[in-house]
Amino acid sequence: MLKTSKKIICCFLLLSSINSVHAQANKASVTVWDGMAIAGYVNDGGFVNFGGPTVKLIKKPWVFGFGILPTMRIKEDKVAAGAKKNSIVTPTAGFGFTFVYKHFVTQVPFYYNTKTTTADGKWNVGLGIGYKF
Repeated sequence: MLKTSKKIICCFLLLSSINSVHAQANKASVTVWDGMAIAGYVNDGGFVNFGGPTVKLIKKPWVFGFGILPTMRIKEDKVAAGAKKNSIVTPTAGFGFTFVYKHFVTQVPFYYNTKTTTADGKWNVGLGIGYKF
């Protein structure tokens, strides 16, 4: 879990540092994306997402949203010795609630784990924090 947390924090810091590039000659700025970056925890693993299509209720400085969350999940499979594993980082989509206050983001996502030979499929709730650009 500690390795996963370190990976999530590194990804979040890297992505937040490349949001804008400032030209020295004319002070212009270039935005890489317009949105938010969120890192969090769900089902013994982590996730990183960047918002997504959302229905929002805006009452400045508060924003409440509900929408789809395109996500990169970070979780290592626990399998028997010699058995094949999935990749540690996998793309997925979920849905959830996003709360924004100025630039601080809190998110409550829901992700589905499909049925495997050892476990039934089920929904998992997570918690994430992030930054709105």
